[in-house]
Amino acid sequence: MEGIIAWEKILVPFAAALAMGLSALATAWAQSKIGAAGAGALAEKPELTATIIILVAIPETMVILGFVIAAMILLK
Repeated sequence: MEGIIAWEKILVPFAAALAMGLSALATAWAQSKIGAAGAGALAEKPELTATIIILVAIPETMVILGFVIAAMILLK
């Protein structure tokens, strides 16, 4: 019985860290691609500034959802 509890104490925080870490990496990758394309678009059409800001902010929802999942895992 003690072996099961020990594994749970190890795997639960690891799962939460994995949920948070992978969502952060995915967001960073997406924002790098969107940011590079947005910089090129802004060089040609400065009136797209608001649209580019919105497009850069959208991937942040992945980190927020990863945080929610991590919190749910830890607070089960």
